[in-house]
Amino acid sequence: MDSSNSLTDAADATDSLDEYDLDESSSVDDGTLEPDRFLDRELSWLAFNQRVLELAEDPALPLLERANFLAIFASNLDEFFMVRVAGLKRRILTGLAVPTNVGRAPAEVLELVSAKAHELQERHAQAFRTLVKPALDAADIHIETWADLGAADRIRIDEIFSTQIFPVLMPLAVDPAHPFPYISGLSLNLSIRVRSPKNRKEEFARLKVPQNLPRFVQLPDDKSGLLRFIPLEDLISNHLGDLFPGMEILEHHEFRVTRNEDLEVDEDESDNLLKALEKQILNRRFGPPIRLEITDDMDEVTLGLLMSELDITEQEVYRLPAPLDLGGLFQLTKIDEPKLKYPRHVPTTAVALLPSEPNATPNIFASIAKQDILLHHPYESFSTSVQAFLEQAAADPNVLAIKQTLYRTSGDSPIVEALIAAAEAGKAVLALVEIKARFDETANINWARKLEKAGVHVVYGLVGLKTHCKLALVVRQENGVLRSYSHIGTGNYNPKTSRIYEDLGLLTASNTVGKDLTRLFNELSGYAIEKKFKRLLVAPLHLRKGLLKLIQTETENAKAGRASGIRIKLNSIVDEAIIDALYRASNAGVPVELVVRGICSIRPGVEGLSENIRIRSVLGRYLEHARIFSFHNNGDPQVYIGSSDMMHRNLDRRVEALVRLTSPAHLAELEQQFDLALSDETSSWWLESDGSWTRHHLAADGSRLQDLQNVLMKQVSQRKRSSSR
Repeated sequence: MDSSNSLTDAADATDSLDEYDLDESSSVDDGTLEPDRFLDRELSWLAFNQRVLELAEDPALPLLERANFLAIFASNLDEFFMVRVAGLKRRILTGLAVPTNVGRAPAEVLELVSAKAHELQERHAQAFRTLVKPALDAADIHIETWADLGAADRIRIDEIFSTQIFPVLMPLAVDPAHPFPYISGLSLNLSIRVRSPKNRKEEFARLKVPQNLPRFVQLPDDKSGLLRFIPLEDLISNHLGDLFPGMEILEHHEFRVTRNEDLEVDEDESDNLLKALEKQILNRRFGPPIRLEITDDMDEVTLGLLMSELDITEQEVYRLPAPLDLGGLFQLTKIDEPKLKYPRHVPTTAVALLPSEPNATPNIFASIAKQDILLHHPYESFSTSVQAFLEQAAADPNVLAIKQTLYRTSGDSPIVEALIAAAEAGKAVLALVEIKARFDETANINWARKLEKAGVHVVYGLVGLKTHCKLALVVRQENGVLRSYSHIGTGNYNPKTSRIYEDLGLLTASNTVGKDLTRLFNELSGYAIEKKFKRLLVAPLHLRKGLLKLIQTETENAKAGRASGIRIKLNSIVDEAIIDALYRASNAGVPVELVVRGICSIRPGVEGLSENIRIRSVLGRYLEHARIFSFHNNGDPQVYIGSSDMMHRNLDRRVEALVRLTSPAHLAELEQQFDLALSDETSSWWLESDGSWTRHHLAADGSRLQDLQNVLMKQVSQRKRSSSR
């Protein structure tokens, strides 16, 4: 046996944390702590989106990236309203007065959220008008208004309107014969009041701005070398006479409605989950309105009509300067101006996957057989690692079976195509498709049907649980023996998002991990109930328990005077049992360090509660997405990576999996990543005990602190260069 494999399997043979019992006192609040030890999760999410906005406001960042962050802020906030605010409203309307994680009533939280959201939306609009738009103008990228255009421009725009826009417009009148039309969620609309010159009667009409046309219409080249655009709704507004000939246009304003678009499917009452979900997707667009955005010049008559017809309260009205829907700024990121964007980064192939000879064909299986391989995307290529792994498996005649989870994937997914190719080649292929992945339900249903037609065994996971773990298992015949090759990741099997999401993944030929995954897939596709895993921590049955045991060990070590330490990197942390365990660890003297991208309900630095806890947040060109859990364990580090955040849904209502890393090199690599993220020399946001985040991106002399992602990018490139020498 290869010595590296024997070392790996020896490390695998240690006892699983899932086999330990945990005292109840370690997993529940003993009642002596106050609810205000937590930060409100909804306000914490808004604080995260404020950090995104601060990137858009930063004049040192490339201009088109700042426009992109404005668009990301808008898109994030849309989803927040559609899901989180909608959930608060639903609890209020149904009388479910369940307090939030900080003990507040939903109505109180909704009021606080509304106030903060109003503040942030106004700041967002001002960031565009006073910071980003003037900078775009200075860079010869102009977003014009109709008033900015000269006579020659207007003639050319008239032609664009009449030939490319007018034919697809559908004005809808509101009168006794035409009831108030349905306003679809997130659509941009024009409210129009007109008057007949004959009887002087006023009428109201609604016009939906077409979503299948460019949000910003590019003006014809005037040979000035400038890029010039006009918002589509502004162009339409100034051609209303063509839509209402013979009528007097009194008022026209922009407005936008956000609706509750979360899905509720009763799986216990649904014999066919696929059909039930499809029905709910159709109903989604008819959810109740929860936000009305209007231009700040809208007249009271029009606003009153909209509020009445949409059943919207004053609290839910957001008055903003035009243009609305700054998510449309995503369009500007397609402009080919490299100097206005982050420098181009080409992911490298992981050194461990490079062939021994320069022009040789990589043998993924041979590389994995030599050693566990830790991948770090997007610095290391997803396509030449995970994608190549599955494509080689599909084409390899020695591969007998492939098992895969799919949570979110791209519309033209090579991963799915590889599974189809494998099934068509006669291999046994199992795809666990999570059709309840929010806002990707339709795409996943379509993929599920395509996979089924190709002969793939498609399952939809367990009733009542979302399958969120990122797992792939390949069974290969080698010299008459079956060998397992596994991939466990922190991110989705999506080649497109892998270029902008920061994630980790482990490729391993460990027999122990292969057995763990075999048991887990059997549990997901059949009726097995597996309670013991060797290198995995799996939710919902054992993950919380395992992490609490790890935290408890650090607490006991600190009390006994032994070395201790906890370092965690994740997207969000809200779970009260985990947080209280971290508070106990802090009180025992354990240094607790967290890197949290999004929601964080922990209060750091509170006397008698969390003096030894410090929390950082890193945002940048890539979306920090990896989850890492590192425990000092008195010099014998226990380090896990995987799919789970510390949220109730992850720990209680999802199938999640963390895998323990055993390679000393991998442990050292992740320790260095923590050192970088937590360093005072690295640009980051620091969480204060009151829930505010302070940005630290400038040194005492005014110079920029180092960018974590740039440092990691350079390190990966240097490893590649060193290996090629």
